[in-house]
Amino acid sequence: MRRQSFHDAVAANRRKTAFLVLFFFLLVGAVVWAFAQVSDLGPVAVPLAVGVSLITTWASYYYSDRIVLSISRARPVEKKEFPYLVNINEALAIGAGIPAPRLYIIEDTAPNAFATGRNPQNGVICVTRGLLQKLDREELEAVMAHEISHIRNYDVLLATVAVTMVGVIVLLSDWMIRYNFRTGRRSDRHDRSGAGAILLLAGLVIALLAPIFAQLLRFALSRRREFQADASAVQLTRYPPGLASALRKIATDTEPLEVANKATAHLYIWNPLKDQEGPLDRLFNTHPPIAERIKAIERMA
Repeated sequence: MRRQSFHDAVAANRRKTAFLVLFFFLLVGAVVWAFAQVSDLGPVAVPLAVGVSLITTWASYYYSDRIVLSISRARPVEKKEFPYLVNINEALAIGAGIPAPRLYIIEDTAPNAFATGRNPQNGVICVTRGLLQKLDREELEAVMAHEISHIRNYDVLLATVAVTMVGVIVLLSDWMIRYNFRTGRRSDRHDRSGAGAILLLAGLVIALLAPIFAQLLRFALSRRREFQADASAVQLTRYPPGLASALRKIATDTEPLEVANKATAHLYIWNPLKDQEGPLDRLFNTHPPIAERIKAIERMA
C-alpha cells in the first residue's frame, strides 16, 4: 500500500473540493442560460429564485445549530460531568487554532458525533453517551479532531452554499418546465428557425436533468468534506490508527441512534441511517463507504 502524508491528503481533498464547487457554479450558469432560452422571464425570475434561496438558507444558516440540537434532544455538557472530554476538546481546539466548541451530549447508547455552527466562533460538537462509553481515549480524541476539523474548515458554510445553489437550480428548473407547459408556446425567436427550436429543447433537457445533477454534486461535495475532515483529524492527532479504529467501532455497532433522521443524518461522523454501499447507493450517500475512509486513513504516514 502506497503511503501518503496527511499534508498531501489534505491538499488533494482541497483540490477535489474546489473542482466540485466549480462544477456547481457551471451548472448554475447552465440553468440560467436554459431559463433564458425557454422563457421570457429570465431577468425577473433569476434574481427572484436567488433571493428566495438566499433568504431560506440565511435563516437555516443562522439557526441551524439550535434546530439540530433541539431535534437531536441534546443537552449541554457540564465540565464536572465529563472533564476528560472537555480537556480533549480544549487541547484539540488550541492545536487547530480555533475557540473551543461548545459541547453537547445525546443520551443514546449508539456511538456517534456531529459538529454544527456557522463558524469557528459559534462551533458546537455533539457526542452520544455511547461514544463516550465505547471508545477509548485515543479513539475519542480522533473523533473529536474530525469534528473540530469540520468547524475549522468551514464545512457548514460550504454546505450552506451548496444548498443555496441546489435551491436556485431546483427553483429555476421547476419554473422553466411550468412556464413552458402552461404557455404552450415558444417565443418569436424560437419559432423563426430550427436553431431556436434546438435551443429550446436543450433548455428543457437541462431543466429536467439539472436538479438531479445538482443533488449528486452536493452529495459528492459532502463525501469529499468527510475525507477532508479525516485527513485534518490525522493532522491534528498525528495518530491515524486512532481514527481508523474509531470508525470501525462506530460503523459495526448494532445499536440504532433513536434520534437520527434524514434531516440530520448527513451531519454525523458516520451516517446513523446505515446507507447501503452498492454502486448506485454511493452516488446518493452523504458519506463515503467506511472501508474507503479507513483505507485512506491507513495510507497516511
